[in-house]
Amino acid sequence: MAAGGSCPGCGSAALVEDAHYAQQQLVCASCGCVLAEGLLTTTYAEEEHLREVAYSQSTGQKEQLSRCLQRGIRRVQDLCKVLQLPTVFEETAVSYFQRAVQHPSFHLVSLEKKELLGGCCVFVTCRQHNWPLTMGTICSLLYAKQELFASVYLSLQKELELSVPALSLADLVKTHLNSFRLFQHAADVPAPFVEDKEKMVTRTMQIVELASETWLVTGRHPIPIVTAAAFLSWQSLQPAARLTCTFARFCKAAGVDLPPPAHLRLKELLDILLRMASQLAWLRVFKMDKKTVVKHIGDLLQHRIFLLKNAFCLEDEEEQCATAPGERSPVSLPAQEESCPAEGKRQCEGGPGPLLPPCLTNPRKRLRTAAPSASDLAITGDEPISDSEIEQYLRGPEEIRAFRQAKAW
Repeated sequence: MAAGGSCPGCGSAALVEDAHYAQQQLVCASCGCVLAEGLLTTTYAEEEHLREVAYSQSTGQKEQLSRCLQRGIRRVQDLCKVLQLPTVFEETAVSYFQRAVQHPSFHLVSLEKKELLGGCCVFVTCRQHNWPLTMGTICSLLYAKQELFASVYLSLQKELELSVPALSLADLVKTHLNSFRLFQHAADVPAPFVEDKEKMVTRTMQIVELASETWLVTGRHPIPIVTAAAFLSWQSLQPAARLTCTFARFCKAAGVDLPPPAHLRLKELLDILLRMASQLAWLRVFKMDKKTVVKHIGDLLQHRIFLLKNAFCLEDEEEQCATAPGERSPVSLPAQEESCPAEGKRQCEGGPGPLLPPCLTNPRKRLRTAAPSASDLAITGDEPISDSEIEQYLRGPEEIRAFRQAKAW
């Protein structure tokens, strides 16, 4: 059907109304230019007046966006139900998800990151309500890589300006031990391996606190430390039947992964326990090693504060290391270091040494510095200074006065 007017492109008057996919369009028959498109539906505000509007402003586009949002909200709600979170947590996580979807920073991200966005909102909510939940738990439920999840989580925290408190070490111990399969009888768990949950959590907490007091936690990933502490507490509760069990077999029976640094953390904990055992009176007659010391972990933890003070020269003590722990003369720490000049451990012969981080007691080999290049060797210090940099070398009267005073001293 012909229509009046002319085509702005070619000037032809042959304009035709064409029903393309049930949508009316005004098309130029000469050049094929589409002059106007028909309108499909109405907006929410203009529905009552039956006024035609563009599709981008129509209820069809609104419903499409709402369906995507509803799928994400449903995913967040399902995750909260799997984790058995309270209703308040679910409402907060949904509100965070709605804010994140509407934020421009998350409009053009990949589909994989958008699917992790709901899990990040649940994780943030649990941390804000002090609910013990680890990132590994969320990633296992979402079948996601921890590196990718962490990047989305940091972006969400930055863009929405969320305050997320860190998870305490005590909550992390309880959460991590909840995943162990050693607290109830099962077909694949031997009877001697089953342990009471409350006893194991309590002793693991005490060993983790000991690790925190002896510099073993600072700057380290907490999971290997908690796993090593759980292994020692599990062995010490029934040492007769469990001393022969290896660390790898314990993790396999518990149904948890064995982190690569856990063996190092276990060795460091055993070294601390051996140092403490050397200061306990009724254990001096025995020859302690890394296996036999596990039998006496309960006694060592009971007298932890006293043994640490005698086994190490703590910073707040102004006492000199001596061969007998009960006979000490008050000497400042610099005098102690002069009497024990050995680098690294600085330990008195036959007596306690200072409590130092593992990075100082067992320093790693330093990498060799690269040889200077030819351009670096060509710099002598007598090069001319450009006008743009000259202001950096000019000193004011106060700087000149301070420099002269420092030079005179």
